[in-house]
Amino acid sequence: MPETSEPRVAVYLDFDNIVISRYDQVHGRGQFMRDRTRIADAVRGDDPEISEKLTLATVDIGAIIDFAASFGTLVLTRAYADWSAPVNADYRQQLVARAIDLVQLFPAAAYAKNGADIRLAVDAVEDMFRLPDLTHVVIVAGDSDYIALAQRCKRLGRYVIGIGVAGSTSKALAAACDEFDIYDSLPGIPALDRAQVRASVEAAAAAAASPDDDAVEVALEVEAAPVKKATRRGSGKSAAQKAAEKKAASADGAAGDTTSAADATAEASGPTTDTTAATAEASLEAALDAVTARTASAAPEAVQTVTTTSGRRAQRRTAAPAVVIAEPDDDDHDEDDEPTEDPQDSATNLLQRALELGHGKDDAEWLHSSAVKTHMKRMDPSFSEKSLGFRSFSDFVKARENIAELEETGHERLVRLRQP
Repeated sequence: MPETSEPRVAVYLDFDNIVISRYDQVHGRGQFMRDRTRIADAVRGDDPEISEKLTLATVDIGAIIDFAASFGTLVLTRAYADWSAPVNADYRQQLVARAIDLVQLFPAAAYAKNGADIRLAVDAVEDMFRLPDLTHVVIVAGDSDYIALAQRCKRLGRYVIGIGVAGSTSKALAAACDEFDIYDSLPGIPALDRAQVRASVEAAAAAAASPDDDAVEVALEVEAAPVKKATRRGSGKSAAQKAAEKKAASADGAAGDTTSAADATAEASGPTTDTTAATAEASLEAALDAVTARTASAAPEAVQTVTTTSGRRAQRRTAAPAVVIAEPDDDDHDEDDEPTEDPQDSATNLLQRALELGHGKDDAEWLHSSAVKTHMKRMDPSFSEKSLGFRSFSDFVKARENIAELEETGHERLVRLRQP
């Protein structure tokens, strides 16, 4: 292997392994497999409880990549998974932001085994022969299947670093690596508070079980009520429909329009024998109008209920009264637009993470500012103190004295995290 002036690092992520392991660590062993039938619905927003569980178990890809960059220049970074799975596709922004190569692995069997371990190992060995200047190999997984890969990498003269989730990592794999770190110990990963996790999940489940809008329930009750044949003595309205009309009129009055339900009922109470269907439809329209009026009072232009009349029956063209769809202008819409962090805040977080990694790696009280800046450039090549309005890196650090201390002795500049 030729000598290189700077370490060069290759990172391989068994993405399914790390995501499932983190989910099980946060919510309990084997919980991902028990929830997998509900996860697809949760990603679409149909299951608030599982959506909250996924959010709480989100893996910080940036923390992993930043840690790998502390060993040297990142030459390649690959993640292996079935990217058609909604739970993996939800990481799109994190993966794109870190320019990670995505390797698609469709499940080859009914039990959803995608063969990531075999493909990852084959690619890693091939890369070591194809890129002889590689000095470090980072394996992000906890599966014991990677023991042979770690041993082969060491035999070929590479320094092997493993990263896994506590509770789902093989001790034999950790022993096969030159260095093994737990995901929770990486800088920037908050401590896991199981009590808080449990409370958040229970709150999401309770909120999903008790909708706030009573008028929506009224509309659903009216729509589900059976239509009875008209009698000679009355209009044919059932007791449930009468109660629904009364609730709808009350809700409509709170929004400032107290006549909608009464008008709808009067129109539906004609003397003909065909008024039953019109009555039910009008009652439903009254309930829907009540919901629309209440929503429109907060955002007048957000909801539009469009109705057309064909014969005696009004055909409703809105699928659900509580859904608000705002159509953006074509000129202003860009599907790649994502909320961006303030550049100054982003640079501050970058400095803090670089210092935490430097102190943890070298176990030194003070770090050379040039080494800290180099590490920051590895983690984020776009970093430039001049673009942030500073003449030098020292000025940049001085402006963040709340998190960093700078010591200048002659031509030497030393930096450390500010002590609490």
